[in-house]
Amino acid sequence: MKSSNWMIYAGITTLLWGVWGAFAGAPSGNGFPETLNYVVWALTMIVPAWVVMRRAGWRLKRDGRSVWLGMVIGILGAGGQMILFHAVKIGPTYLIFPIISLSPMVTIALSFFLLKERVGKLGMAGIVLAACALPLFDYAPGQPANMGLWFALSLVVLLAWGLQSYFIRLANATMDAESIFFYMTVSGLAFIPVALLLTDFSQAIHYGWSGPALAAVIQVLNAIGALTLVYAFRFGKAIVVAPMVNAGAPLLTAIIAMALASVMPGQFKLAGIVLALLAALLLALPDGEPETDFSNRTQP
Repeated sequence: MKSSNWMIYAGITTLLWGVWGAFAGAPSGNGFPETLNYVVWALTMIVPAWVVMRRAGWRLKRDGRSVWLGMVIGILGAGGQMILFHAVKIGPTYLIFPIISLSPMVTIALSFFLLKERVGKLGMAGIVLAACALPLFDYAPGQPANMGLWFALSLVVLLAWGLQSYFIRLANATMDAESIFFYMTVSGLAFIPVALLLTDFSQAIHYGWSGPALAAVIQVLNAIGALTLVYAFRFGKAIVVAPMVNAGAPLLTAIIAMALASVMPGQFKLAGIVLALLAALLLALPDGEPETDFSNRTQP
């Protein structure tokens, strides 16, 4: 691999995650429970983990701090993933993913208060735009506020993945990307029994091609995207890679989802989408402050 290929890896991640996000809820809509969809996702992470560990010569950080950080990162990612599967089942994908794209807002806030890192003008502008964007996603003029369950779940995923990025920020000082990805995979697999316990097997479950097989195809996009992101961050600067992935993938998801649904959101929701994607871009862009690797996140 050549270091000049970082843009190719980042572009592949953006494309794969954008398409993945648009179709992530399809198996559940076909009668394949979101809990089993999670199981399929966790299993698809095995091959990319094997690939990156093999390339790293099977060197794995095993000290207590690395294991703890790796598992926390993995649990936050896997937990957010499980919640996301239910969110896209009951809510509009083209609104959910722009909301989730604001997760760096949480990371920046934690880094500011806990790590005493400075927040530049662009970062502050991104946080302000994010605060303005969120209420617009579930606002209807002339009606009382009605924050649906999908909106609440989206905020939980936003929080989980924002926290995940913060802990990756801490882990980057002593851990390599391969070890982080390995622990993320292990954590995802560890949640499989929980997902199975939460599955209501007394209900009719669709096991046809549009169920588990479709889920596998869709989740492979996620897993491969996570793998290419590892190499994008290895060979490219986080401050350049992050804007492409953090803002690009949700934008692609929103466009595809709106096209598939043949729907154009109302002016307030559309404004929320635009503000959220602009905020995500501002939160990831450098603005003259010391580089903070808050966006170096290998999202499952």
